[in-house]
Amino acid sequence: MKKRQRAGFYFILPWLIGLIVFTAFPMLAAAYISLTDWDIVGNAKFIGLDNFKNVFRSEEFIKSLWVTFRYAILAVPLIIATSLTMAVMVSKNYKGMRIFRVIYYMPAIVSGVAVAIVFKWILDPSYGLINGVLSFFHIKGPDWLYDPDWVLPSYLIMAMWGAGGSLLTYLAALKDIPQDLYDAAMIDGANTWKKVKYITIPLMTPIIFYNLVLGIIAAFRKFTDAYVLGGAGKEGNFYMVYLYEEAFSHYRMGYATALAWILFAIILLLTIIVNWTKKYWVYSE
Repeated sequence: MKKRQRAGFYFILPWLIGLIVFTAFPMLAAAYISLTDWDIVGNAKFIGLDNFKNVFRSEEFIKSLWVTFRYAILAVPLIIATSLTMAVMVSKNYKGMRIFRVIYYMPAIVSGVAVAIVFKWILDPSYGLINGVLSFFHIKGPDWLYDPDWVLPSYLIMAMWGAGGSLLTYLAALKDIPQDLYDAAMIDGANTWKKVKYITIPLMTPIIFYNLVLGIIAAFRKFTDAYVLGGAGKEGNFYMVYLYEEAFSHYRMGYATALAWILFAIILLLTIIVNWTKKYWVYSE
């Protein structure tokens, strides 16, 4: 190995060691564990693909996957629309607008457990904030986190509240749109809606695509608030909550690892599908 090549190898050696120790080895270990019957304490018994067969036969797996998929298909577009709307609203250089940018972004840096505890109070059917406001107008509020029909809307409310997490990326993309395009459109008689439809949204599609992929991954990995809040029986049993309970409540580590690999495959497949559609709707210079 030449001296310059050796020096370059030494520079990447810490990263390479980290990749092997913290990524490659855990993935290989997880692949083996998924093929075993292991309760964490005892020895792992090799059982082949039985864990994967049992997963697909489980009604709990189907239900948790359906709950997660239904949440993702509603939450991801809502979060994108809310974030983009907020970004357009705070992109103007009006006095005091920086304060609103900070306020809208703050939910992204708050601990997930803290958010869950706050919303547990807000959505409480007896003394919660929302039902308290509704009772002021003589309206009986629903049992948000306990009625199966209202569990999903409860989590969608929380998702929209935290939509400011992608605000900075949308703001950066908005600032990158040439002002000349808006000036030319105004000369041609375009109103605000047409400017948004034919200029803003098309030029924002690359960052929308980026946040779409991240949103799909985050939706299928939803865990913290769902675990802290619980839900109305199976209606609040998201995939990651089901996986966690199988691993650390029922001590079925091999089965839970198989669930993790299936989740990885689902997210990978959805990412590939979304990436394939990119050529039809993402603007490229």
